[in-house]
Amino acid sequence: MKTIAKILVLLLALLGSLFAYNWLRDNKMPNFYGKAELYVGPDTAPEDVVSSLSGQLRVLSVRRLRKVFKEKEVEKYIKQGHYRVDSKMSSVYVARMLNNGWQAPVSLTIAGSLRTKEEIARKISRQLQTDSVSVLAALNDSALLAGYDVTPQTVYAAIFPATYDIYWTASFKDVLDRCKKASDAFWTDENLTKAARVGLSRRQVVTLASIVKGESNYKPELPKIAGVYLNRLDRGMLLQADPTVAFCYDYALKRILFRHLEFDSPYNTYKYAGLPPGPICVPDKEYLEAVLNADRGGGNLYFCASPDLNGTHLFAKTAEGHSRNARAFHNALK
Repeated sequence: MKTIAKILVLLLALLGSLFAYNWLRDNKMPNFYGKAELYVGPDTAPEDVVSSLSGQLRVLSVRRLRKVFKEKEVEKYIKQGHYRVDSKMSSVYVARMLNNGWQAPVSLTIAGSLRTKEEIARKISRQLQTDSVSVLAALNDSALLAGYDVTPQTVYAAIFPATYDIYWTASFKDVLDRCKKASDAFWTDENLTKAARVGLSRRQVVTLASIVKGESNYKPELPKIAGVYLNRLDRGMLLQADPTVAFCYDYALKRILFRHLEFDSPYNTYKYAGLPPGPICVPDKEYLEAVLNADRGGGNLYFCASPDLNGTHLFAKTAEGHSRNARAFHNALK
């Protein structure tokens, strides 16, 4: 009888140890070796997660991972998002992470060619869960944009190029909030003073910077190009900026002809004096800085592409000098 009792005690001890070990294995001990990035969408099932993890890292026990997912009802509670799994995590931690939406942020880079709303929508939708149709709808949502002091036509002023750490499931409003925070940080007292010195408001600096961006991507010349436009504004001259005409035609023109200069729009700086009502694209920070630190060049009022055809420009103070430069450029083209 005593022998049977000892055997039962031993069995219970073994079962208890096994239970404790399994609990520790699931709750405290790592079940993964390596690192993995998980993207959970609306149709992602627990088995999809298991497959994705197995393809990216070593899962020490796939069977126990499935068991934990079932016990924690991951299929019922799983949240959409971007998650990171590494060698420190247990199966239970991963299940709780998915159920509670403990996301890891992704890097959203807003930069490059952002001349149209479609380009902005594509840029954002390729990096976040949201689709381009939803972003495009938000870019035309007057009620939403009013909270950022822009309209569907002037929305480019609300986008601030930078790289942001943001959740993959972020909405376009979340993106606008991050852009506003970055923009406010850029507009220090020093930069506001510089804007006042050149006679422009924050919005006007963005607008002129967008024109400069349309003219050139050769960074050493950006302050000089900005200076030409500021000199023209000071003299009450028409800006006559080709990029504003391109904007009027939604950047569909391959070449701007004389007849295109007659397009009737307040954005056409060949017909209307001063700056257009808003930006014609999303300018990067270096273009804003080019306007704030413009090189007036002793009164340059003109510039044209260099006959070297290398992306640089020739500058002139008079119409005669500009005509000579233009002839040299056209001769180089021939």
